[in-house]
Amino acid sequence: MAHRIPLIVIIVYLIALFGVTWWARRLTNRGGGGMVGYLLAGRGLPTVVVASLLAGLAVGGASTIGVAERAYTVGISAGWYNAAWAAGAAIMGLFAARRYRRWEITTLPELFERHYGVGGRVLGVFGQLVIQIVITSLQYVAGGAILSSLLPEVFDFRTGMAVTAVVFVGITLIGGFWAAGLTNVVNVLVIYVGVCLGAVLAVRQLGGVGELVARLPAGHPGFDLDGVGMGLIVAWFIVMITTTHSTQSVIQVGFAAKDERTAGRGYLLGAAIIAPVGFISALLGMSAAVLYPGIVPAEALPRVVLGLHPLAAGVILAGLWAADVSTASGLLLGSATLVSNDLVKRFWKPNLTEARDQLVCRLTVLVLSGVTFLLALTVTGILKMLMVALTLTTSYTLIVLMTMLWPRACRRGSAVWTMGLTNAALVVWLVGPENWKIVPHPVYFLWLVSLVTFGAVAVLDRRPIAEF
Repeated sequence: MAHRIPLIVIIVYLIALFGVTWWARRLTNRGGGGMVGYLLAGRGLPTVVVASLLAGLAVGGASTIGVAERAYTVGISAGWYNAAWAAGAAIMGLFAARRYRRWEITTLPELFERHYGVGGRVLGVFGQLVIQIVITSLQYVAGGAILSSLLPEVFDFRTGMAVTAVVFVGITLIGGFWAAGLTNVVNVLVIYVGVCLGAVLAVRQLGGVGELVARLPAGHPGFDLDGVGMGLIVAWFIVMITTTHSTQSVIQVGFAAKDERTAGRGYLLGAAIIAPVGFISALLGMSAAVLYPGIVPAEALPRVVLGLHPLAAGVILAGLWAADVSTASGLLLGSATLVSNDLVKRFWKPNLTEARDQLVCRLTVLVLSGVTFLLALTVTGILKMLMVALTLTTSYTLIVLMTMLWPRACRRGSAVWTMGLTNAALVVWLVGPENWKIVPHPVYFLWLVSLVTFGAVAVLDRRPIAEF
């Protein structure tokens, strides 16, 4: 009986999502046919939708359940994960988003070919796809974990994954980028209502913030902002600032903005939305440390939610699941754009009609959803895999920033060599013995490899890049 109210809340939320998605089809068709209409919303997204798409990408399972899990042992400092995401979005909005939009490009690898040749584009596509496919797969896992943990009478882990897949694949197939954007406006509202309600009720259940602090286990960092360790906090900021400048799904949001000014404002508003969620989720993890001592940290947030009134639990469940669905939709569309624009249209079918172009895009979404779901069945360790995948963006960020800011230092071989050796360096890190790893996170190692490689190519290769 207790599970019926949360299930009803979820069903109402789903009806709202698909209602918005169906309405978004009109905007997709109005934005023009083909890939630009379907995967870039006709380059017509307003500021609020840009910000919501960006926030949806940032605030997923890792930013809510993952942060609460870490806060169970390290306290409020776990919230720096989202603050790092917000910092990356703000820097992007201030310095790069307008220029990206001005270039009128569709993908990052397309930019690489303009400056560095076909090899740069091909290597860029496959590297980006690895990053985004891995992260998309993690969203199925997070969605399955959320539904099975909070509604165990209704879902097991596999059925939770399957329902999550049906929802965000359905949204992207039906309505494209407009649907992802408009549903993310709904998702962001639901996320905030869910996590704020959960934090307020959990802290109130303990008797207030003062009582929470007083009852924390001995040695728990509590509200110490350095509890997780400065080395890891700095690594988060490096990874996220890197990610926002060079991951297709993130920069595609700016490509789809209606103009340069909208793109810049959208990223700044998105940063403001992203920043608080991590610290709010951390409060939930800290509350679990008092209410449920000795549990597995991954159970922190589900245990707190299950202890609340069923209606509150349903709203919080919808918020957590919304975070996962919003992230997955943007990632899937970003990956489909890479395949459609940089592989199919570039090398096999360059002269597709608008109708066939959109059909290819939809088929690409369908195929990628199947691939990512199968990969999700083998995934373990969500947060670890997520952070490792994101470190691959170091070489992309370096190439993009140097192309923008110092093109005279760039050479025709810069992209291929820097991306290739950085990817190889990550493999070495993953398979190498632990005693070789003298830095706390692979992002430090990959940035060193990227910088050294880029510098060496600048000296040894005298061919300038093509400028425009």
